[in-house]
Amino acid sequence: MERGDIIVCALSGDYGKPRPAVVIQSDLFNPTHNSITICPITSHLIEAPLFRLSLKPNKLTGLTLYSQIMIDKIATIKFEKVTKKIGELSSEEIEELNSTLKLWLNLF
Repeated sequence: MERGDIIVCALSGDYGKPRPAVVIQSDLFNPTHNSITICPITSHLIEAPLFRLSLKPNKLTGLTLYSQIMIDKIATIKFEKVTKKIGELSSEEIEELNSTLKLWLNLF
């Protein structure tokens, strides 16, 4: 798995059903760490451009519905909670993800 991959995983708590998510963790840690940091993806769309990034369904993302990356729901899960990779973000979407994460985490 690499940063920007869209996977299917099960989270704990309110977001525990299997759902797509995007890997946000640096690739430097993936081979040696037993968990991965992600942002869940939802098809429940809301108007919140500062912390929800819209994704179109297409072959690259592997999504079948218009969806949003939930930047405000960053989570770390064990690798065993990941069931499969279904797609990936484009380079433009990764740039937008980076900018939104910086804003959410006040990393400017």
